[in-house]
Amino acid sequence: MRSRTLILILTILAICAPSISCRQKTAPAPRPEARPIGTPIPIVAPLGLPPVPVPADNPPTAETVALGRRLYYDTALSADNTVSCASCHSLQTGLCDGRPVSTGVRGQKGARNAPTVFNVAYYTTQFWDGRAPSLEQQAGGPMANPIEMGHTLAGVEQKLNADASYRADFKKAFGSDVITIEMVEKSIASFERTIVSGNSPFDRYMYGGDNKALSASAQRGLEVFRNPKKGNCAVCHTIGDDYALFTDNKFHNLGVGAKLGMTGEVELTDLGRFKVTNNEADKGAFRTPSLRNIALTAPYMHDGSDKNLKETIDFYIGAGNSNPYRDKEIHSLDFLTGKERADLLEFLKSLTGTIPPNVGPPTS
Repeated sequence: MRSRTLILILTILAICAPSISCRQKTAPAPRPEARPIGTPIPIVAPLGLPPVPVPADNPPTAETVALGRRLYYDTALSADNTVSCASCHSLQTGLCDGRPVSTGVRGQKGARNAPTVFNVAYYTTQFWDGRAPSLEQQAGGPMANPIEMGHTLAGVEQKLNADASYRADFKKAFGSDVITIEMVEKSIASFERTIVSGNSPFDRYMYGGDNKALSASAQRGLEVFRNPKKGNCAVCHTIGDDYALFTDNKFHNLGVGAKLGMTGEVELTDLGRFKVTNNEADKGAFRTPSLRNIALTAPYMHDGSDKNLKETIDFYIGAGNSNPYRDKEIHSLDFLTGKERADLLEFLKSLTGTIPPNVGPPTS
């Protein structure tokens, strides 16, 4: 009896063994390293800006920058082939889109204004709320956003791998026949790091020794901008001895979007940085944008609520919108005269710099 039972068990195991082995998962193939292998190229900072920060694992090469430029203008990164990076960050509108908030796939509206790509290499975090710590990580965000490009990162990989011309370009840039999203992100980031704009009239006056580069009105406006007893704008939009980023890379609550709620208390329509840090002090705080090329990038604020620079100046004159988290540096500037306000506007216009070459759509 025992022998018959043993034979039966061994028979069952023999029958089941193939199916058991078939259920064992095959280890996935290792992903290729996303390391540029092409021709290294320098990114030359123009007058008024410091050396461009570059991560050690993504040095700019001719191949990755060219590839990133192609990707930046390609609607294939979106789920329905209608939206590219350039749809919201167009050279014709100051590398933003000229709208209060952007339009994504299927005509969907976003909640925040598209910031300009000029000089994004100098930001220590990306997006209005700083949720991405690098340009590389920022690049993938819009692709996977259901409102913006409506795709998935895996879907982008699959789509590009099905394109022979892209496989050839990625092979030149990274030495791999397989395209990964890390390669896509690094290429776009490398291209965006080349979009540095300086050598403005302000730069030529401040750092180039050209005393005639700024008009008399703009020079007076610079004084209003820097003077702690006047505009005190430079406390956040920084100007250094050797260069000027016009941002402190920090987050501040100006009261943009604050309004009275049903209970009579001030409510914030967008919690900003708080959504990233969960720190009470960050409620309604947003990253200080650089003021370089500010005259090209209307409308202003994270919600695009200020249509022009005059409205923005007026907003600061009125000390923003009161709320429990408003930055302590924001105070009324109603003592500024009409002439001082006009001079401040002229100074802001003087921050328009030169546009680097090879920023527009690739020619082929």
